[in-house]
Amino acid sequence: MPKKKLVRRQDRDYSQQLRHLFQGVFLALNLYLGTLFYFWVRQFEGGTHLMTSRPPGVEGWLPIAGMMNFKYWLLTGNVPPVHPAAMFLLITFVSMAFLLRKAFCSWLCPIGTLSEMLATLGRKIFRRNFVITKWVDIPLRGLKYLLLGFFVYAVSSMSARALGGFMHSPYGLIADVKMLNFFRHLDRTGLIVIGILVLGSILVKNFWCRYLCPYGALLGFASLLSPLHIRRTPSACIDCGKCAKACPANLPVDKLITIKSAECTGCMECVAICPAQGALAMHAPNVVRRKPLPAWLMAAAVAVVFCGIVGYAKASHHWKTFVPDHIYRVLVPSADEVSHPMPGDEALK
Repeated sequence: MPKKKLVRRQDRDYSQQLRHLFQGVFLALNLYLGTLFYFWVRQFEGGTHLMTSRPPGVEGWLPIAGMMNFKYWLLTGNVPPVHPAAMFLLITFVSMAFLLRKAFCSWLCPIGTLSEMLATLGRKIFRRNFVITKWVDIPLRGLKYLLLGFFVYAVSSMSARALGGFMHSPYGLIADVKMLNFFRHLDRTGLIVIGILVLGSILVKNFWCRYLCPYGALLGFASLLSPLHIRRTPSACIDCGKCAKACPANLPVDKLITIKSAECTGCMECVAICPAQGALAMHAPNVVRRKPLPAWLMAAAVAVVFCGIVGYAKASHHWKTFVPDHIYRVLVPSADEVSHPMPGDEALK
C-alpha cells in the first residue's frame, strides 16, 4: 500500500497568508473610509473646517438600505439616488457568495477579521476556544436567520413608493450618520452589549458571525448555489482530525466528502492545516474535472468580483449619493433627534 504523502509547511500556510493580507487591506480601507466620514460629519457639526467629501464606501455598513434599494431597482428599473453604493456593495457580496462561497465573510469582512483576532486572543489567554454544546449551538445559530427573516419581511412588504419615501426621508438621508453616532455616543446599554459580543468572540470562535449576523445568513443561502466546495479524498486522508478542529464553523470536515454547508465561509483553513497531500482541497466545478482551486486563484476571483462591480458602479455614475450640502447642514447636526419613519407616515406614502 503506497505511503500517504505529507504537505510541506510552507505550502500549508500559503492560503492563509494570502487571506490575512486581504483581510488587513480591507480592514485598513474601512478604517480610512470611517476616518474620512467622521471628518465629513464634523464639518457640518462645526467642529472642524477640514473640507472633505462624503466617502460612498461607508454605505457598505448599511445592508438594510442596500436591500431596500435593490428591491426598488427591481420594481422600477431605476438605480436609487440615495445610498446607491449600499445596493452595489450588497450585490457584490452576494455575487461573491454565489461564486466563491461566503468568501466575503472570511476574506474581506472587517467584523469577521476582528472576530478572528479576538478568537486568537482567547486561545492565547485560555489556550483554547470553547465549543458550545450542540443542543444549545443549533438554536443559537437560528437567531441570525430569524433576524434575516425579519428584515426581509419588512423590506418585502414595502411598495416602490414606500421604499423611495423612506430613503428620501430625513432618517433615510442620514442613516449613515445615525450609524456613526451610535458608536460615538454609546450609552451604558450599548457598552454592555458590545462588551458581551467581545467576550463571546474571545471565548467562542466567530461568535457574532455564527449566531447573530443576518448578513452572513443571507450570504449563506447564496453560497448553497456556489459551484465551489471543499472536497476530502478519503484514500489520501490520514484521519488526524486537524481539519475539523481548525474549521471556524465547527463543521465535521474529517467526516464528510464534500463540504456544502451554508456555514462554510471558504476560508480554506481546513485545507491549510491538512498534513496529508491531496486529502483536502477547494474544488472548482466539474467542467474543470474537479481540479483543486489554488489559493491565488481564489484571491484573484475575490478581487475581480469586488473591483468589477464597484468599478462598474463608479463608471456608470451610480456610486455617489447626490444630496445637496444645504440639506446635510440642517440634518447632520440634529441627527440624534431624527426619528425612524413609521408605517403610515407621510414620508412613506
